[in-house]
Amino acid sequence: MSIYPRPDQIKALLESDLEGPVCMLNLLSFKPRAEYEDGRATDLTGREAYQLYGAQMAPFVESRGGRLLHTSSAGLLVVGDGDLTWDMVAIMEYPSKTAFVEIVTAPEVAGFSVHRTAGLASQLLVACSQQPL
Repeated sequence: MSIYPRPDQIKALLESDLEGPVCMLNLLSFKPRAEYEDGRATDLTGREAYQLYGAQMAPFVESRGGRLLHTSSAGLLVVGDGDLTWDMVAIMEYPSKTAFVEIVTAPEVAGFSVHRTAGLASQLLVACSQQPL
């Protein structure tokens, strides 16, 4: 499963009718053990590696006008069938869809995203508008 958006997904987001602040709903599944692409030895779990990423990403987003709205372990599947496959839920708010793209593609983010890649097994990222129903 993917852990980064494809170029066509970024294009669709930028061309969407989402206006104003955009919330990104993150459904995250972690690897049992972190696996770094450079082959470094580590005793970190996937969750621990992702937490290293989050500890740097949240303040970076905040410095650009965004904010962390919610983060928690995924609990109990209440509606639906099958197993709950997500370990964590997070909601980040960005000033706009353009700000989201600028933030996640910033060179600084690439530096600490190694922890994200090492820790995530899979992710769903859903762009949510704050527009009323």
